Parts: sequence; structure tokens; C-alpha cells
Amino acid sequence: MTTMRRILVAVLALAAGAVVVTLLAPGGLGDPRLQVVTDGPSAEAYRAVVGGAGRLPDWLHAPGEHVALAGVLALAGLLAWTGWTGWRRRTSAATGAVLVMAGALLAYLTSEAVKLVVDQERPCRAFGDVATWVPCPPPGDWSFPSNHSTVVGALAAGIVVLAPRLGFVAVPVAGVVAAMRVVAGVHYPHDVLAGLLLGATTTLALLVTLTPVAERLMARYAGRPRSARLRR
Repeated sequence: MTTMRRILVAVLALAAGAVVVTLLAPGGLGDPRLQVVTDGPSAEAYRAVVGGAGRLPDWLHAPGEHVALAGVLALAGLLAWTGWTGWRRRTSAATGAVLVMAGALLAYLTSEAVKLVVDQERPCRAFGDVATWVPCPPPGDWSFPSNHSTVVGALAAGIVVLAPRLGFVAVPVAGVVAAMRVVAGVHYPHDVLAGLLLGATTTLALLVTLTPVAERLMARYAGRPRSARLRR
């Protein structure tokens, strides 16, 4: 793939992600008012899921609170393994893993910026009568998009590209993390969907654009004698 084609693919991926996130955002990205979502398919699904979760045994609540963090750590571990394996074999997966981490960080920062633009209230505050598994975040801690979903979407997409066989683990883990943010009561379904898309498209765009550079760097490093590398 030529450089121009790579740039075009990256731009199209980012544009597609931006369009979908904008469509999912209540009020779009240009409404300065506080967004309180209490009706529509996403709100109805939220109430159904949280209502069902509230009827589960109490002993499930504590483990449920930590599923999101465990999922993020699991995906980070898979990515680290992929990068280490690539380093030992002197393949571009080593530098690709670094690009995926950079993509996850960039996606997270973008998610935080979008939160400040959309100003969507948390569903656990919009619906005062719901019982959630975790304490509702304080006012000003906006809901759209989900940061957890953004990060796992970025990590899972990168793992699928670098190690497709691990994608059969990474994708379900990312899906569970996103779903549990709704079950826990702190996000709407459209929050986590937007986060997954934002993270995935950001990482994919970064990989498509910078992988050739990463491959050249790895080839250059791998081609040096070990003694020369140690002197650097």
C-alpha cells in the first residue's frame, strides 16, 4: 500500500468514527446545553439492564465493580505479550504494540475532550430512582463517551491487527468491559458504543499511517550487530 493510500485509509477511518460518534452524541457536538437523556432506545435499554442487574444477588455486585479494570489490564497484558513476542522475533509487532499504546492514549484524550463538548449527564444522575452497582460519579464527570470503552476498543483493535488469533480473546473482553459499564449503571449503551468506535478507529488510523515507519525502524535495529546495539 502506498503512502497516499495509507493516509487516505487513515483519514477515512477517522472520518467514519467521527461521524458515528457525532450521530450518537445527544445534541450532536454543537449544543452547549447540558444533555440529560431520559427517553429514547438507549435510555430504555439502560433502565432495563440496570433494573435487571439490581435484582441480582448482592454478592455479585462487588466483583462486578472491578470487571472493567480487570478487562483493561487483561488487554494491556495481551498487548504487552504481543509486543514482547515481536521483539524476540524482531518483527514489526514490537513497534506496533507501542503504536497501539499511543493510539489508546490518544483515543482517551480525545474521549475526554468530547466529554467537555457534549456535557451529557450520567444516567445514574438523570434517573434518580435507579440502584447502581457503583457510586454515581459526581456532577461534572460527564458520561459520553465511555473512557473505559474507548481504551479497550483501542487496545482490542490493535491486538486484532497485530495478532489476529488473540483477537478471539481481545474482542470479547472489550465487549464485556463495555457492557459492564452499562450494567454497573454509570453509562448508557450509546456511551459505550461511541467509546468502542472512537478507540478502534483511532488506533487503526495510527497503525495504518505509521506501521511502515515502525517496520523500517525494526528492520534497521534488527540488522545491526548485537555489540553495536549495546553500545548505544
